[in-house]
Amino acid sequence: MFSWILALVLALLIWSLAAAWLWLVKRRETEMKHGLAALAGMRWREFSQIVRSAMAERRGLVALNASDDSERGTSSDFLLQRDGERWLVSCKHGRAYRFDASAVHELGAAMRLTGAVGGLLLTEGQVDREGVTEAGRQSIEVIDGRDLWQFLKPYVPDEVRETVTGFARREAVRHTGIAGLAAVTLGLLVSMGYLTLRDEGASGAATPRGAPAASATAREGRPEPTGNGAEAAAPAAATPAAAATPVASANPGDLVADPDPQTLLRYQQSVSKALARTPGVVSGIWQTRSTLAVERSGEDAAIWPLICAELERFPALRTTRVQLNPRPGVDEPVRWRQCRTF
Repeated sequence: MFSWILALVLALLIWSLAAAWLWLVKRRETEMKHGLAALAGMRWREFSQIVRSAMAERRGLVALNASDDSERGTSSDFLLQRDGERWLVSCKHGRAYRFDASAVHELGAAMRLTGAVGGLLLTEGQVDREGVTEAGRQSIEVIDGRDLWQFLKPYVPDEVRETVTGFARREAVRHTGIAGLAAVTLGLLVSMGYLTLRDEGASGAATPRGAPAASATAREGRPEPTGNGAEAAAPAAATPAAAATPVASANPGDLVADPDPQTLLRYQQSVSKALARTPGVVSGIWQTRSTLAVERSGEDAAIWPLICAELERFPALRTTRVQLNPRPGVDEPVRWRQCRTF
């Protein structure tokens, strides 16, 4: 009984630690990665409106006048005010940006030219350590890829936020299940090892120190029985390997060419899940009903047939407009493609 209690306690301890790390640390990292990909896939006008809403609610910064938004709608730098003081907000939209001290110093010079008392630098990219230090000297607040998603998360469209958090939650659930199986396996191994050691110790204690080893065997004319250790190992060897769960076949309902909104959402979620597991594809996030933004790490020629294979499973999604975002660290434009035309 003690061996099974030991196995249960050990399995619960390992699983609890793994689950805490997966949900408190790993899930946040996964959500941030997909959230930044979703922000980077937005058009500038939509992204800038989200930033302005966040500035107004979180920092109390509003436009200088009613016409300021229209005049500066395409600029990555815009002036806002709080209590009559100007603030320069610089938005660098894209994950490829890397800022050092010199780039931050230039933003400080722009602040002084516009008469701003402070500034904010927002980007899906990264600001290095020297850049952060320089920002402190220049009275500039830095919100880069490490903090931007959590800062803007309450202001992004609901469907984008739910897609991103859904990705992170499903991955955490899957990994938690795997950790549970691993914890149970380890607990069983420890329990079996304890039983083997206990039986070997009991067998050695039951044999008198000076007794002839072969007396009982000679009297019965049978070979001496083996220890319980071999018998205890037999069940472990006989345990069948876990069979792989077959993938369910496509539901006939998935062939609906003009589905209702709920069915269409189910189709889109199925495509997003499949793309997340596709080699060379980081994620596929639906920006609108007919637009799919794809973050990728592979070349177009390699991943495009795989993307089309997933979309063409559903007649309602075959004419989807696919936005292929640049690979991280690669200087290339955003590409728009369609698997099929109307």
